[in-house]
Amino acid sequence: MTSNPYLRISNVSKKFGEFEALKNISLEVNETEFVCFLGPSGCGKTTLLRAIAGLDIQTTGRIEQAGRDISALPPSERDFGIVFQSYALFPNLTVEKNVAFGLENRGLARAQIRERVGELLDVVGLPDQGRKYPAQLSGGQQQRVALARALATSPGLLLLDEPLSALDARVRARLRLEIKLLQQQLKVTTIMVTHDQEEALTMADRIVVMDHGIIEQVGAPRDIYATPSSAFVADFIGTMNFLGGTVAGDGEVDVRGRRLKCDTANMPAGAAVTVSVRPEDVVLCADDADVVNGIDTEIRYVEFLGSFCRVGLASDLFGEDEVCADLSSNMMRERAIDRGMTLRVRFPENLVRVFPARS
Repeated sequence: MTSNPYLRISNVSKKFGEFEALKNISLEVNETEFVCFLGPSGCGKTTLLRAIAGLDIQTTGRIEQAGRDISALPPSERDFGIVFQSYALFPNLTVEKNVAFGLENRGLARAQIRERVGELLDVVGLPDQGRKYPAQLSGGQQQRVALARALATSPGLLLLDEPLSALDARVRARLRLEIKLLQQQLKVTTIMVTHDQEEALTMADRIVVMDHGIIEQVGAPRDIYATPSSAFVADFIGTMNFLGGTVAGDGEVDVRGRRLKCDTANMPAGAAVTVSVRPEDVVLCADDADVVNGIDTEIRYVEFLGSFCRVGLASDLFGEDEVCADLSSNMMRERAIDRGMTLRVRFPENLVRVFPARS
């Protein structure tokens, strides 16, 4: 991070009665960065966004924006635009009037407002919709209007509170690309709250993974996916197979009497651990291959997912745990792989992650 981040959150906590929604959160966001707060319902991500906006002032801690302490300021005195999940458009105002709302409150001349509204409607792809009312627009169009309204006053910070969750999958996929391109074009520092890992992975420069009011991990999407810092992050980001075991020695874990090679750095012998490997990292071997971490399995189910199939695998090594592998449709066809067959697979030792056992 730079020495002078655009947004600095220091030791922020938030209590609602006896419940502590945020627990001593510290985070820095750079200028022009797109950051996603990601986590399950109740993890504190929206509470943190609302604290930044001044909609729910934090109980303790400090928030600075562009070097200015905004910790106790009301929303009207903070420099941000916000887009909510529900769009929150004024149903009795036209699209033009909705976008112009913040500009009119600032007392700009009508000609300036008209010019700015026209620019923004062009930017969000709605140049001919200005005289319509929100009810006459699709959900995706309404969200574009909400985005234009949030950007109208040229805020230094754009806050997005699950802006795409009310849309269908196809529109959501298109809009997340449009929002990311728009953010890059305008170079506006952006924070988005989402529970959708796919949104976070495709849109964010950095992801802040949260759970139970704390930050579990902060990093670029590729880094968080490839090297999760905890079993929670590994489970929440993408799909992960988990097996229980104990550290048998340096570079080895015992899983139901079988030793698997993997990185056990900083974990003492005898420690209870959770062994993990992603489905796409499970490698299919020749039936008689003598390989490190080779495992004989039986196929319990096959799920066709277009370009690949997810194959459920059973083995004495897995016990009651479910382990799956993602195999390309070409491989499935070439080897005529189907339910009930036996397969030899291996867990590449450099791709197996080991975490302290989950309670």
